[in-house]
Amino acid sequence: MSKRTFILGNHPEARRRALQYVAEAPDSFVVSVAPPTRNGEQNALLHALLGEIADRVEWAGTRWDIEDWKRLLTAAWMRTRKQQALMAPAVDGHGFEVLYQRTSTLTKAECAELIDFIQAWAAERGVTEATA
Repeated sequence: MSKRTFILGNHPEARRRALQYVAEAPDSFVVSVAPPTRNGEQNALLHALLGEIADRVEWAGTRWDIEDWKRLLTAAWMRTRKQQALMAPAVDGHGFEVLYQRTSTLTKAECAELIDFIQAWAAERGVTEATA
């Protein structure tokens, strides 16, 4: 028996199949039910926004790349949600590392909220809205 993913939509057949698969699963298999993660459209929009910001915004005297902007803005968004990025001592003993929520683990709703946050932040700085 291999890994299977079921998207529980508005039709009962998907639920019936998921229940059947769980009932027939061997001992030690793991079942997880979770909200949907971000989709390709959201990912494309997120990266378009970050690319526009990277092209047009200087922060702390530096032009940051898309990945750096993603880290900066995700950490800021997390603080608006009363979540904190974690700081951990570097494993080599030199400085600290900042550990923040990875955008690949966001639900669709969380990703939409992050995109709204980034669009508002960018608009405050005169960056026009990017589209995917």
